[in-house]
Amino acid sequence: MNAHNILEQLTQILEARKNNADADSSYVASLHKKGLNKILEKVGEECTETLLAAKDAQASGNTSDLIYETADLWFHTLVMLSHLGENADSVLNELARRFDVSGHTEKASRKQ
Repeated sequence: MNAHNILEQLTQILEARKNNADADSSYVASLHKKGLNKILEKVGEECTETLLAAKDAQASGNTSDLIYETADLWFHTLVMLSHLGENADSVLNELARRFDVSGHTEKASRKQ
């Protein structure tokens, strides 16, 4: 299964659980029920855990925890996007737009 198929499948699952699942039986539905602030709290928590795992990976050479924590970060970021009516395709389209654009040029083009 390629990465885009995984993102498509995950997007479908997240939307189904956002719209149709019981918050008592679905973690995703419970996050949506608790609202954006709870989702953002989880994104922040997973971001911190990912940063710590990266530092540990640099010291140990073992990246398994880094991969695990990055997956958690991506997952909760996708829940955040879903909560706000967006999905992975929006992010992928933005990344595609940036091909052949210098990072310095792209940064300079942002509104101040």
